[in-house]
Amino acid sequence: MALLAEIIVDTEGDSRVVVLYPVMWLFVAVLVTFVVTRVITRRIRAKTGATDADEPEPEGGLIGDITVGGVHVHHQVLGILLMTLAGVALIATTPEGTALNIFAAAFGVGLALTFDEFALWVHLDDVYWSTAGRKSVDAIFCALMITGLMIGGAELVTGRIGTAEWWGSIGYLFVALGISVICLLKGKFVTGIVGVVFQPVAIVGAIRLAKPDSWWAVRRYRTRPKRMARSEARFDERYHARWNRARDFVAGTPDPHHAGTQH
Repeated sequence: MALLAEIIVDTEGDSRVVVLYPVMWLFVAVLVTFVVTRVITRRIRAKTGATDADEPEPEGGLIGDITVGGVHVHHQVLGILLMTLAGVALIATTPEGTALNIFAAAFGVGLALTFDEFALWVHLDDVYWSTAGRKSVDAIFCALMITGLMIGGAELVTGRIGTAEWWGSIGYLFVALGISVICLLKGKFVTGIVGVVFQPVAIVGAIRLAKPDSWWAVRRYRTRPKRMARSEARFDERYHARWNRARDFVAGTPDPHHAGTQH
């Protein structure tokens, strides 16, 4: 916070002042909402003690799943509605100062609620407490890293439209996106997304070996058994276990047999 205050004093009158505070509130809102959401869902899980989708959920208490007409309303629905309202308000009113910070925070809350169920988008099924649900944690990490980097005033495109500086930044952005796409093809989701804003991460990810089950490895390592063997050795069970321990510490240990529609 002290650093942000110094930046604001030093850049008074600069347009970045308008961007800096809202992005900070966006980042804080995503982080706090994700933590609170995971605490609540883990408490609901502990209270129900249910690992079977067909097992009825006990009623009562202040904390529980939201149901409307017998239909479970996932918290991503609340996130989508909140992001929609915040986005419409930002476009319609073009607020400044405190109002802009409030709408940015509201958008961040909606973003966290929605991305916390990212795996549901991908699988079109409630895999929140399954191993596939770890994708949601990866998505939240990406959102936090990108918004965190933007607090420092990261700009993807610079210069006035049509100038040499503007065209140069556009070209640089396309190169960065191309490198990030290579990371995604190599199965490095987090690296590819974060690399759009912080290119050194994407460059390292693009140079290093692809994951053995990725699009890149399946097509390019098929005739290169030594490289595939190196990939399998690097991304072995120990590698996945390390990352899964970090995910589970943050979001809770998944139930590999869970196939239900409740949290």
